[in-house]
Amino acid sequence: MPFEEQLIELSGSMPHWLSTILISALPFSELRGAIPLAIGVYGLDPVTAYCLAVIGNMLPVIPLLLFLDPVSTYLRRFKVWDVFFSWLFTRTHRKHSKKFERYGLIALTIFVAVPLPVTGAWTGCAAAFVFGIEFRHALLAILAGVMIAGIIVTAVTLAGIGTISLAHEI
Repeated sequence: MPFEEQLIELSGSMPHWLSTILISALPFSELRGAIPLAIGVYGLDPVTAYCLAVIGNMLPVIPLLLFLDPVSTYLRRFKVWDVFFSWLFTRTHRKHSKKFERYGLIALTIFVAVPLPVTGAWTGCAAAFVFGIEFRHALLAILAGVMIAGIIVTAVTLAGIGTISLAHEI
Protein backbone atom coordinates (compact mmCIF):
# COMPACT_ATOMS: atom_id res chain seq x y z
CA MET A 1 0.00 0.00 0.00
CA PRO A 2 1.47 3.42 -0.96
CA PHE A 3 2.51 5.72 1.86
CA GLU A 4 -0.20 8.28 1.04
CA GLU A 5 -2.90 5.63 1.42
CA GLN A 6 -1.39 4.45 4.72
CA LEU A 7 -1.37 8.02 6.00
CA ILE A 8 -5.00 8.56 5.01
CA GLU A 9 -5.99 5.24 6.61
CA LEU A 10 -4.14 6.07 9.84
CA SER A 11 -5.56 9.57 9.99
CA GLY A 12 -9.08 8.24 9.34
CA SER A 13 -9.28 7.03 12.91
CA MET A 14 -8.96 10.53 14.37
CA PRO A 15 -11.05 13.68 13.97
CA HIS A 16 -10.48 15.38 10.62
CA TRP A 17 -9.40 18.66 12.23
CA LEU A 18 -6.72 16.88 14.27
CA SER A 19 -5.55 14.86 11.29
CA THR A 20 -5.19 18.06 9.25
CA ILE A 21 -3.07 19.68 11.97
CA LEU A 22 -0.85 16.61 12.41
CA ILE A 23 -0.31 16.02 8.69
CA SER A 24 0.61 19.67 8.18
CA ALA A 25 3.16 19.41 11.01
CA LEU A 26 5.03 16.56 9.29
CA PRO A 27 8.19 17.53 7.39
CA PHE A 28 7.40 15.59 4.21
CA SER A 29 3.83 16.82 3.76
CA GLU A 30 3.41 20.11 5.63
CA LEU A 31 0.36 22.09 4.57
CA ARG A 32 1.04 21.22 0.94
CA GLY A 33 -0.35 17.77 1.67
CA ALA A 34 -2.77 18.63 4.47
CA ILE A 35 -4.91 21.20 2.66
CA PRO A 36 -5.79 19.03 -0.36
CA LEU A 37 -6.52 16.14 1.99
CA ALA A 38 -8.67 18.28 4.30
CA ILE A 39 -10.71 19.79 1.45
CA GLY A 40 -10.76 16.91 -1.03
CA VAL A 41 -11.01 13.87 1.24
CA TYR A 42 -12.33 15.16 4.57
CA GLY A 43 -14.70 17.71 3.05
CA LEU A 44 -13.62 20.55 5.34
CA ASP A 45 -14.42 24.04 4.15
CA PRO A 46 -11.42 25.87 2.65
CA VAL A 47 -11.07 28.48 5.41
CA THR A 48 -11.08 25.85 8.15
CA ALA A 49 -8.65 23.66 6.22
CA TYR A 50 -6.33 26.65 5.66
CA CYS A 51 -6.39 27.75 9.31
CA LEU A 52 -5.83 24.24 10.69
CA ALA A 53 -3.01 23.59 8.22
CA VAL A 54 -1.24 26.87 9.04
CA ILE A 55 -1.48 26.10 12.77
CA GLY A 56 -0.16 22.59 12.23
CA ASN A 57 2.63 23.71 9.92
CA MET A 58 3.80 26.27 12.49
CA LEU A 59 3.80 23.81 15.43
CA PRO A 60 7.35 22.51 14.83
CA VAL A 61 8.78 25.91 13.88
CA ILE A 62 9.42 27.32 17.37
CA PRO A 63 11.12 24.14 18.67
CA LEU A 64 13.18 23.88 15.49
CA LEU A 65 14.32 27.49 15.65
CA LEU A 66 15.14 27.19 19.36
CA PHE A 67 16.89 23.83 19.32
CA LEU A 68 18.73 23.50 16.00
CA ASP A 69 21.71 25.47 17.31
CA PRO A 70 22.13 23.63 20.64
CA VAL A 71 21.62 20.23 19.01
CA SER A 72 24.13 20.94 16.25
CA THR A 73 26.61 22.33 18.79
CA TYR A 74 26.29 19.14 20.83
CA LEU A 75 26.59 16.89 17.76
CA ARG A 76 29.67 18.74 16.52
CA ARG A 77 31.61 17.18 19.39
CA PHE A 78 31.63 14.04 17.26
CA LYS A 79 33.87 14.10 14.20
CA VAL A 80 31.30 12.71 11.75
CA TRP A 81 28.76 15.38 12.71
CA ASP A 82 31.37 18.13 12.71
CA VAL A 83 32.32 17.17 9.16
CA PHE A 84 28.65 17.06 8.15
CA PHE A 85 27.77 20.48 9.61
CA SER A 86 30.93 22.05 8.18
CA TRP A 87 30.00 20.67 4.75
CA LEU A 88 26.37 21.81 5.13
CA PHE A 89 27.24 25.34 6.20
CA THR A 90 29.93 25.76 3.54
CA ARG A 91 27.71 24.40 0.77
CA THR A 92 24.68 26.42 1.83
CA HIS A 93 26.61 29.66 2.16
CA ARG A 94 28.30 29.10 -1.21
CA LYS A 95 25.03 28.37 -3.03
CA HIS A 96 22.62 30.76 -1.32
CA SER A 97 24.44 33.48 0.61
CA LYS A 98 24.17 36.07 -2.19
CA LYS A 99 20.39 35.66 -2.31
CA PHE A 100 20.03 35.90 1.47
CA GLU A 101 22.44 38.84 1.70
CA ARG A 102 20.60 40.70 -1.04
CA TYR A 103 17.01 39.90 -0.11
CA GLY A 104 17.29 38.90 3.57
CA LEU A 105 14.04 37.96 5.21
CA ILE A 106 12.11 38.36 1.96
CA ALA A 107 14.21 35.52 0.51
CA LEU A 108 13.34 33.33 3.50
CA THR A 109 9.64 34.19 3.20
CA ILE A 110 9.59 33.43 -0.53
CA PHE A 111 11.57 30.23 -0.02
CA VAL A 112 9.00 28.98 2.49
CA ALA A 113 6.05 30.25 0.43
CA VAL A 114 6.90 28.39 -2.78
CA PRO A 115 4.87 25.19 -2.53
CA LEU A 116 7.45 22.84 -4.03
CA PRO A 117 9.31 19.83 -2.64
CA VAL A 118 12.24 20.70 -0.34
CA THR A 119 10.77 24.09 0.54
CA GLY A 120 8.54 24.93 3.45
CA ALA A 121 8.68 25.66 7.15
CA TRP A 122 11.03 22.81 8.11
CA THR A 123 13.61 23.72 5.49
CA GLY A 124 13.06 27.40 6.21
CA CYS A 125 14.03 26.76 9.84
CA ALA A 126 17.19 25.04 8.68
CA ALA A 127 18.00 27.97 6.37
CA ALA A 128 17.37 30.48 9.17
CA PHE A 129 19.70 28.50 11.40
CA VAL A 130 22.45 28.19 8.80
CA PHE A 131 22.31 31.91 7.98
CA GLY A 132 22.07 32.95 11.62
CA ILE A 133 18.76 34.78 11.28
CA GLU A 134 17.50 36.02 14.63
CA PHE A 135 14.64 33.98 16.14
CA ARG A 136 11.86 36.57 15.98
CA HIS A 137 12.74 37.63 12.44
CA ALA A 138 12.93 34.02 11.27
CA LEU A 139 9.63 33.18 12.99
CA LEU A 140 7.81 36.06 11.29
CA ALA A 141 9.34 35.33 7.87
CA ILE A 142 8.46 31.64 8.12
CA LEU A 143 4.92 32.44 9.31
CA ALA A 144 4.42 34.80 6.37
CA GLY A 145 5.77 32.14 3.99
CA VAL A 146 3.51 29.45 5.45
CA MET A 147 0.47 31.73 5.15
CA ILE A 148 1.29 32.56 1.52
CA ALA A 149 1.91 28.88 0.71
CA GLY A 150 -1.42 28.04 2.35
CA ILE A 151 -3.24 30.55 0.15
CA ILE A 152 -1.55 29.17 -2.97
CA VAL A 153 -2.24 25.52 -2.08
CA THR A 154 -5.86 26.27 -1.13
CA ALA A 155 -6.43 28.15 -4.40
CA VAL A 156 -4.82 25.39 -6.48
CA THR A 157 -6.80 22.72 -4.61
CA LEU A 158 -10.09 24.55 -5.17
CA ALA A 159 -9.23 25.11 -8.84
CA GLY A 160 -8.40 21.43 -9.23
CA ILE A 161 -11.60 20.34 -7.55
CA GLY A 162 -13.56 22.80 -9.71
CA THR A 163 -11.91 21.48 -12.86
CA ILE A 164 -12.63 17.87 -11.91
CA SER A 165 -16.27 18.73 -11.10
CA LEU A 166 -16.62 20.53 -14.42
CA ALA A 167 -15.13 17.57 -16.29
CA HIS A 168 -17.60 15.20 -14.63
CA GLU A 169 -20.53 17.39 -15.70
CA ILE A 170 -19.47 17.29 -19.34
